[in-house]
Amino acid sequence: MEQEVATQVVGLGGSTDFSLIQLFVRADIIVKSVIIILIAASVYSWALIFEKYKLFKKIDKTTTSFEEKFWKSRSAESFFNTLTNREKDPVANIFQTAMNELIKTKSKSSVVQSARVSRILEISADKEIKLIEKHFTFLATVGSTAPFIGLFGTVWGIMNSFQSIAISRNTSLAIVAPGIAEALFATALGLLAAIPAVVAYNKFNSDSKKYSARIENFSKRFLSII
Repeated sequence: MEQEVATQVVGLGGSTDFSLIQLFVRADIIVKSVIIILIAASVYSWALIFEKYKLFKKIDKTTTSFEEKFWKSRSAESFFNTLTNREKDPVANIFQTAMNELIKTKSKSSVVQSARVSRILEISADKEIKLIEKHFTFLATVGSTAPFIGLFGTVWGIMNSFQSIAISRNTSLAIVAPGIAEALFATALGLLAAIPAVVAYNKFNSDSKKYSARIENFSKRFLSII
């Protein structure tokens, strides 16, 4: 009996090899497409995760260093003159933009000058936060859609398994096992892509809000001294 079932499985293109590579090779074009999409999304998500992790770690150090030097300086203008054209820190860039506007509006009244500098601070802060949050949407999209993409591959694979039963007229598990394994593989990849993306998005979104508050605090203190 076992030999007959094995013969039927082989005749239907089945296999007892359930390695990940063989699961991909045996899958039809739809399931293969789902697997490729999920693997690509997972790889790109991890690349973004490492990139954003390094970014937040870097700007935390550079901003701390900048703020320490700024508040120890004799004046905002003298400190501004010591900086390079483009500092590699968001708060430093915001400060430089605001100081350029402050210097340009020296001839204006203090009310006009303060209003224009305040507006420049707001615009510069928004620009820097957008750069920091770049690609956050991709992580959120992967986190919310990857499980459903994997589920689509699962449903398609199970449909193929039922078709195998109909063709062979045999309800043995050996007939449908390859198709079900391919289907579950798609589900696993969907979760593998989604879970890190969701966790990373929540973490980085929280870090971004904290950094936004840090920028806002610096902007208010800077305005208070001019």
